[in-house]
Amino acid sequence: MLEIKQFTLGPFGVNTYIIYDPETLDAIVVDPGMNTEAENQRFDRFITERKLNLTQIINTHLHIDHCLGDNYVRNKYGVKIYAHTDDAFLGENVQSQARMFSISAHNPHAVTIDIPIKDGDIITLGKHHITALHIPGHSPGGIALYCADSNFLIAGDALFRGSIGRTDLPGGNYSTLVNSVKEKLLTLPDSTLVLPGHDMSTNIGFEKTYNNFLR
Repeated sequence: MLEIKQFTLGPFGVNTYIIYDPETLDAIVVDPGMNTEAENQRFDRFITERKLNLTQIINTHLHIDHCLGDNYVRNKYGVKIYAHTDDAFLGENVQSQARMFSISAHNPHAVTIDIPIKDGDIITLGKHHITALHIPGHSPGGIALYCADSNFLIAGDALFRGSIGRTDLPGGNYSTLVNSVKEKLLTLPDSTLVLPGHDMSTNIGFEKTYNNFLR
C-alpha cells in the first residue's frame, strides 16, 4: 500500500500530503502549502529522512493556500507542477489572491502549470495507480485523487467532514460542486478514506449518510 504523510501548513491550515511508495521510495506532493522557511525545512527534513525521490507536484486546485509552496518545491527538487488548466487563471493571479485574503506570502510569485492534468488521468507510483477526478464547483479546475488499492481519496476543498467547499470565490458554483461530489465521489466505496484540504479526515459512507449538503 501507498503511505501518506500529512502536514498542516500556512495561514489557512491547508493539508499538504506526501504520497509515497515504501518500496520504490518514489513520491508526489499534493498541494504544497509551505509559507515560511521553517515549514520548508519541515518538508525537506521528511523527504531527506525517508530518502524519497520526489517526482511531481499535483495541485487539487490553485487557490493560494494550496499552492504557496509550489515554486519552492519545483525549484528545489526539479519537478513539474500538475494541475487542471481551468484553474490556470488562479495560478497566474496568486498575488491578487494574497491581497484579497491579506496574506503575507513568503513566495507570492505566479504559479504556472507545467503539465495539465484532466479527468481520468492516471498517476503511477511504483505499482500503484492514482486516478484524477475532475470535481469543479469550488474552483473550475478542482480535482480529487483516488487510489483504489490503497483505499483513499484526496478531496482537495470539494468535500469535508459534514460539509463541502465554499463556492463564493471566482469560478465557484454551488450546484456544480454538489453534482460533482455526488456523481464522482459518493459513488466510491463507503470505506474510502477521505483526506480533505483542511481539517479532519472522513469516509465516503459517513458523508453519504450524514452530510446535509449532499441529501
